[in-house]
Amino acid sequence: MRLFFLSAPATNTAECPDPTRSAQRKRVLWLSCTAHALHDGYTDMIYALLPTWQADFGLGYGALALLRGIYAGTMATLQVPAGSLARLLGTRATLAIGTLLAALGYALAGMSGSLLGLCVALTVSGCGSSTQHPLASGSVSRAYGRNARAPLSVYNFAGDLGKSALPAAVSLLINFMPWRHALWAMSAIGILVALVIALFLPSVRGIESSAEATASEATQGSQSGFSLLFAIGVLDTAVRMGLLTFLPFLLRSKGISPQMMGTALALVFIGGAAGKFACGALGARVGVIGTVFTTEGATAVLILAVIWLPLAPAMILLPLLGVMLNGTSSVLYGTVPELTPAGRTERAFALFYTGTIASGALAPVAYGLVGDRIGVHGATIATAATALVIFPLALALRRHLSTT
Repeated sequence: MRLFFLSAPATNTAECPDPTRSAQRKRVLWLSCTAHALHDGYTDMIYALLPTWQADFGLGYGALALLRGIYAGTMATLQVPAGSLARLLGTRATLAIGTLLAALGYALAGMSGSLLGLCVALTVSGCGSSTQHPLASGSVSRAYGRNARAPLSVYNFAGDLGKSALPAAVSLLINFMPWRHALWAMSAIGILVALVIALFLPSVRGIESSAEATASEATQGSQSGFSLLFAIGVLDTAVRMGLLTFLPFLLRSKGISPQMMGTALALVFIGGAAGKFACGALGARVGVIGTVFTTEGATAVLILAVIWLPLAPAMILLPLLGVMLNGTSSVLYGTVPELTPAGRTERAFALFYTGTIASGALAPVAYGLVGDRIGVHGATIATAATALVIFPLALALRRHLSTT
């Protein structure tokens, strides 16, 4: 971690005319959003395919969990190397190649005839998807400089759109064609996106204004500040994934019907998507620390309210709970560049995303063990307590930020 905070050598960047620079920034943002939607959609598309693979290959639940774990684990562990590769090949080439690999992985899955074949295919796709988070978010950050918070929230929101659209699309296609053909169709979309990125993603350093470049080069970053931000991100993800693990059981204890369970979860996810979009912009206006205090405090209160309220009022609170659960993440992502030295933005995002993805995988296991000992209500209260643990970390982070 210490090497990460060594300052990078200064580089000169040419200043473009304002209209050209603005147009190129927008192109960076929308292509990054497209990449985020595609890759996050590919990641969650596995959930829609697991029942089909179980029936077609006769897989047990352990094998199905292995498939999901291979993709997520490969994607998480290779994000830092992806940032290093981008310094050699360039962001545009690396992101385009990664997107192509992610698409080809699903094409290979459509050709596979065994569990081993699926494992290899998902490993290839996971390798490709490892490039997206550090490089696309780093590109948006570099393009917008000190004004990157709101664009990063839009980028963050785009990932949720992909998580909703692509699994639904593949599920629909499977109703009209063999699942292998459906995967080839989804792979074709990824190949097209890779081609668009290769042809049209601008060179980010070429569109930074000289003032922003100078400010960026003067920033040395803060090792302790980034460590605090990293810890907050890990705990925030743990709260979110832990609660989502227990929420169905909590609602079932209140007498919710199986038909309404899907509606309840959809309310949370809709609120979560809105929270990513809204709280990023809110953080740019009222400050990081104030927003974190608001979202995490409200998360703890709403979790306790959902535990103790009857079903009907609890259902009403679910969209707001989703807003608060996901809202913090956009503010945190937008703060990464502020605590990062020049030339290390992609690496910072890679480290940050690796930590949050790992937290998302491990937190349900940890809370599950707690739930085995003290029950569903006790484990859910533990997620609320975890949200409150973020408060002192946020206070400590305040002194590392230029604005709060």
